[in-house]
Amino acid sequence: MHKDSGEAGKRAAALAALELVRDDTLLGVGSGSTVDFFIEALGTSGRRPRGAVSSSEGTSRRLGAVGIDVLDLNMTGELELYVDGADEADPSLRLIKGGGGALTREKIVAAASRKFVCIVDEGKHVDVLGDFGVPLEVIPMARSHVAREIVRLGADPEYREGALTDNGNVILDCYGFHIEDPLALEARLNGLAGVVSCGLFAARPADALIVGFADGRIETIEGRSARVDREEG
Repeated sequence: MHKDSGEAGKRAAALAALELVRDDTLLGVGSGSTVDFFIEALGTSGRRPRGAVSSSEGTSRRLGAVGIDVLDLNMTGELELYVDGADEADPSLRLIKGGGGALTREKIVAAASRKFVCIVDEGKHVDVLGDFGVPLEVIPMARSHVAREIVRLGADPEYREGALTDNGNVILDCYGFHIEDPLALEARLNGLAGVVSCGLFAARPADALIVGFADGRIETIEGRSARVDREEG
């Protein structure tokens, strides 16, 4: 897909998610290029949520730059709305996330949110998860051990050179998984000693997926019922 087409789709999805934000919304905000469009639009929209819990240090800086108060999740309680992107999303709204390395904090914010809205361009909406490698956040001393376990599970782990998460851990990107059961694989990966979190979001999938297209259209898929609403951009 042409870069400009992908960016147009991301922007369309981000603008659609903005319509869900009210002035008093207690908001969770993820990370990544699509979310960057959302933050930019939020900053110029005139909407002022009660505040936002951020999934990464980079997102915190971006939110602060547009005048949004960044809150501590320990002080907020349940969040009303979480907006984040994904590297892949399937028809059941299960996701692969973590291309930017913020998967653990993203998973925490998603778990603490009443509604999780995922925003993607059309190239990220897939029939089956797995073309994008599954990221694992791993405690540094366990990197080689976890890599050997991933090989035993039939995938190819790659150490993400020079990348440390905001938590001070490393990333292994795991390629070649045949993800027939994302929920079972998520549990298996999370159970490996040394894994902090994996980039499969199946136990807590998105509640709604907003897919943006290059021509400005959006497609909204709601929950497990896969009810689809189409709107012209």
